[in-house]
Amino acid sequence: MSFMAIIVLAISMSMDAFAVSVGRGAALGRPSVREALRTGIIFGVVEAITPLIGWAAGMAAASSISAVDHWVAFGLLGAVGLNMLYSAFMGGDNAEDGAKPGSSFLVLVATAVGTSLDAMAVGVSLAFLEVNIIVIAAAIGFATFLLSSGGMLVGRLIGERFGRFAEGVAGIALFGLGASILYEHIMVA
Repeated sequence: MSFMAIIVLAISMSMDAFAVSVGRGAALGRPSVREALRTGIIFGVVEAITPLIGWAAGMAAASSISAVDHWVAFGLLGAVGLNMLYSAFMGGDNAEDGAKPGSSFLVLVATAVGTSLDAMAVGVSLAFLEVNIIVIAAAIGFATFLLSSGGMLVGRLIGERFGRFAEGVAGIALFGLGASILYEHIMVA
């Protein structure tokens, strides 16, 4: 996977956490830097762990579906991308939407897990490609930390609507990445 593809993937996987952070920052009104960093660290760590879990599960199944692995990667990335588009533009009822100002640590962790399930599905698809999952997971975690922390701080300025738009763009990027994997495999085969 190219450096640019890793960047696109990392940012795309961070958009749902960014959208939640923007909404959380808007709801808090004036979140402190400490609260923004706390949110960013929790979201970033969880978002870095989930693709590793998905990758491990995918590796366990890789040998049995190697003939159609490119279709699996496309299907998973496409489904996650389309789900992000639906959530962004249809205002899907996500668990992370229920996060309230002053939420406890456990609620914040639960929200982070809810926003990172797509990264687990992407991790499964990455098991079928020759990639360095540690580099990709670290990139996803770091991007999520930056975007979540920043989303908290600018949430009151840009509001939740922009966060949903960003999630939609990320959905399009993920679908495109899946299509690119499928295209490259079909063209090489």
